[in-house]
Amino acid sequence: MPDNLTYKIIKEHLVEGEIKKGSEIGIRIDQTLTQDATGTMAYLQLEALGIEKVQTELSVSYVDHNTLQNGFENADDHRYLQSAAAHFGVWFSRPGNGICHQVHLERFGVPGKTLLGSDSHTPTAGGLGMIGIGAGGLDVAVAMAGGPFYIKVPEVVNVQLEGKIPPWVGAKDIILELLRRLTVKGGVGKIIEYSGTGLKDLSIPERATIANMGAELGATSSLFPSDSVTRNFLKAQERGKDWQLLEADRQANYDHEIIIVLDDLEPMAAAPHSPDAVKPLSEIKAVKVDQVAVGSCTNGSYYDLCLLAEIMKGQVVHPGVSLVVAPGSRQALITLSREGVIEELVRSGARILETACGPCIGMGQAPPSGAVSVRTFNRNFAGRSGTADAKVYLTGPAAAAAAALRGEITDPRELGDYPHLKDEYAPVIDDRMIIPPPEDGSNVRILRGPNIKPVPLNKPLPQQIKARVLLVVEDNVTTDHIMPGGSKVLPLRSNIEALSEYVFSGLDKDCYLRAREYGSNLIVAGDNYGQGSSREHAALAPMVLGVKAVLAKSFARIHQANLVNFGILPLTFRDPADYEKLSAGDDLHLNNIEKQLRSGQVSIEHVGGGFNIRAEHQLSPRQLKIIKAGGLLNYTRLNNDLN
Repeated sequence: MPDNLTYKIIKEHLVEGEIKKGSEIGIRIDQTLTQDATGTMAYLQLEALGIEKVQTELSVSYVDHNTLQNGFENADDHRYLQSAAAHFGVWFSRPGNGICHQVHLERFGVPGKTLLGSDSHTPTAGGLGMIGIGAGGLDVAVAMAGGPFYIKVPEVVNVQLEGKIPPWVGAKDIILELLRRLTVKGGVGKIIEYSGTGLKDLSIPERATIANMGAELGATSSLFPSDSVTRNFLKAQERGKDWQLLEADRQANYDHEIIIVLDDLEPMAAAPHSPDAVKPLSEIKAVKVDQVAVGSCTNGSYYDLCLLAEIMKGQVVHPGVSLVVAPGSRQALITLSREGVIEELVRSGARILETACGPCIGMGQAPPSGAVSVRTFNRNFAGRSGTADAKVYLTGPAAAAAAALRGEITDPRELGDYPHLKDEYAPVIDDRMIIPPPEDGSNVRILRGPNIKPVPLNKPLPQQIKARVLLVVEDNVTTDHIMPGGSKVLPLRSNIEALSEYVFSGLDKDCYLRAREYGSNLIVAGDNYGQGSSREHAALAPMVLGVKAVLAKSFARIHQANLVNFGILPLTFRDPADYEKLSAGDDLHLNNIEKQLRSGQVSIEHVGGGFNIRAEHQLSPRQLKIIKAGGLLNYTRLNNDLN
């Protein structure tokens, strides 16, 4: 039977289970990546597993998130990560070398391989023809230790890109159009596979932009074929030997098909406060702009910033606008500098930031109070910018340039002729900021600062849970809501006790104190609970606060897996209308838990209400064992379950 590209790669890596829709399988992971906001915990977990050296073909530790060093915490984490990388046999990308996804695309990604990363935008690598999947740090630690990664067999959606992209329309507009059609939960349980005549005009950085923001659909991954465009990119990176031709078979089967006629697209923007609140720029009128930010792992490539510079050339940023630019990698920065592009940007009034995630994760460059910020990033959740009442619009670099020049949201087609960019360039290849691991790192001492604390462990699942509803939240609650980021909170990622004080702090400032008072807690949620980042801290910190279960209408994939990994029960309403019956402070009892979980159906007693809530779970037999053990770390150590 003809195979799509997704199933071809999965079959090559299948180590457990069978490819049957919705069933759980284990796949071999070839490569892993971690970044410093999630990586410290991942390596602490690797230490806890008792592993001497990573078992993957390649693992890379990147420092790109917590690069503001207002105190000792971030610098201590970076020192820990460098020493841990040397000890365990991991490559180390130093601060200043760039954002993990762009650097991995340039220097390490290989078509046909699997990549697991402790960052939700790991699917960026799909632009190169590899299956990249975001996961919690504990899943990545287990993969580094040689264990399989488990997913449910995904549905595969074929998105056919037909025709030719018009001037002033870019890759960002393609993925925004898909978000407009499918919404932020339209990709849950799916891998998005791209095909069509329009692919030949999409460069690898453009494909990576689209694959990157597949995470905003909730998709497990996004995947492009490996073709002549891929070959040319790898040759330019002096990695031509890594190329192979990879494409779906003719007449391959897909679960769904979507056609996007590129000729019909126009410049788009995602309005506040969701990546799927997409509108054509022609319909957004006279919105004053205070800040423009260009870069990130989504649009920080050489071509993105060349386009920005060409549009800005000879002009100066509007006096009411602050323009900041963050190249995605050191390679891009050096190449842009060599060709005079950085000088053009500085002449136009742009402020050049370091090659890091920066303002995308609220790490600096917070907009003014009540401001409008136009950003070429991938998320615009409320408060993520670091300013609670800021309004963030997501666009491509052309629309960002137009906003920077005009001082208001502008359809870039109003700027006149589209600038000419050369088709090819020679990137500067310089890997001196990437440190290879020693042949034997067993004698390398791992260095820890005082803020780096041991991984907290859960207890095995009891037979009865008596819990109080900590809070009731609505649909599409993100991991940013559960465990905020920003320059104040991110340095605490290595200290879960301290971090737990900020759980849900943006939604309920008294949440921490109430959780401590209740002792045993339960969260009630709407649809798509836990969308957004892979941060396992959004499960780990609530666990420390006594959260025993989350009862939701539905879950985002990564967060549900993280809840299981830390022994928190993810349950769904059998009747979504029961959501309306619950309030913060309600007492709920779950009795005979193990027996109920085996049946798949769970009855939750509302103490004092005189009624029961009917719930269910979608956990595999393996996940039930993990829950029973009190989390994946306990389960793995008890069962030595790595190979």
